[in-house]
Amino acid sequence: MNTQMSEITRQEVLTRKRDRYARAGREHKTKILDELVELFGYHRKAAIRALQPRFAVVAPFVRGRPKDYDPEKLLPPLKAIWLAALQPCGERLKACLPDWLPAYEADHRRLDSDVRQSLLAASRATLDRLLIPARVAHRRRGATRPGSLLRAEIPIRTEWPENAPGYLEMDTVALCGGALDDRHGWMFDAVDVHTTWSVLRGLPNRSEASVCGQMDDLAARLPFALGGLDSDNGGEFINHQLVRYCAGRTPPVAFTRSRPYRKNDQAHIEQKNFTNVRLWFGYERYDHAEVWPLINALCRGALDQLLNYFLPTMKLEKKERVGSQTVRRYGPTQTPLSRVLACAEVSVATKARLRAERAALNPFAVRREVDRQLKVIEAVRRPPEP
Repeated sequence: MNTQMSEITRQEVLTRKRDRYARAGREHKTKILDELVELFGYHRKAAIRALQPRFAVVAPFVRGRPKDYDPEKLLPPLKAIWLAALQPCGERLKACLPDWLPAYEADHRRLDSDVRQSLLAASRATLDRLLIPARVAHRRRGATRPGSLLRAEIPIRTEWPENAPGYLEMDTVALCGGALDDRHGWMFDAVDVHTTWSVLRGLPNRSEASVCGQMDDLAARLPFALGGLDSDNGGEFINHQLVRYCAGRTPPVAFTRSRPYRKNDQAHIEQKNFTNVRLWFGYERYDHAEVWPLINALCRGALDQLLNYFLPTMKLEKKERVGSQTVRRYGPTQTPLSRVLACAEVSVATKARLRAERAALNPFAVRREVDRQLKVIEAVRRPPEP
């Protein structure tokens, strides 16, 4: 190797060899590379790079097949349907499109035939990919994924000093059949700490819109005023939409959360997840859109009456340390309805209505109605084999 060669001479040699290299065949290119390695002491890969045309425009290499869908055309109607349908996953959204597209055209605007056909032909994965910008934008406005800044704004509660009804602990229970893949449904479970009054709702997903969409109905059906909500740190609760909902009610609803990874902070609701949810709906998978109206009709009707009117509960009044043991003292075993009727905060008219409803019901008939509706739900959840 000539170490005394000037940079000008080096560039002149490279220019001449670069021209020869571009016109040469494979065998002659190998000889040119050998010469360059011996002359300049280059590594062979460095010699190849040095012999490439300096100002050639190389087309970028694009992996995969060409795109079949234009996001600029498909995203506006797809996003509108996705938001109106409570942000379903791609698989549920694909099943929604045959019914939602005609409604979109009637409510918004007429779509071109190629856009309509592309939306109907798109796969689940394609729909999820097209909605990535919408999901990102939705998270920025307060999505189901909790952020550290939002968590810092929500106070932590470990005990309930309020001795009045209306303060609820809430949680969600997965109806996934053992496969958590965000294409299954959930049960929203809430319990009043003072009276143990329970509220259940079925959710097609855990989006903030799905959870907040049940709040007005929940508050309207409680026999007392909603005073506070306490949740874990899941994204279905720690979001801006629920914070705004609680702050916007008159009077405002106190919204608190438990400490992360401390389930005992929510002991009242954690002990109810089996008796309120698993005992009735089991551990099976619920992923059919048709089951949610049936489940919510059951939770607003017969199951609500059975849990709150006819099933007594035990309520811990205090616990004390005696030597090495913790002794728990429970109050009288009562139904949630009995505790509500004993509350001075509940109006006389509400108590009269609850007593009349209870007097008109037969617990055996209510239980049979719950079992009948559960059989209907099971038939819809698992249709017969063709």
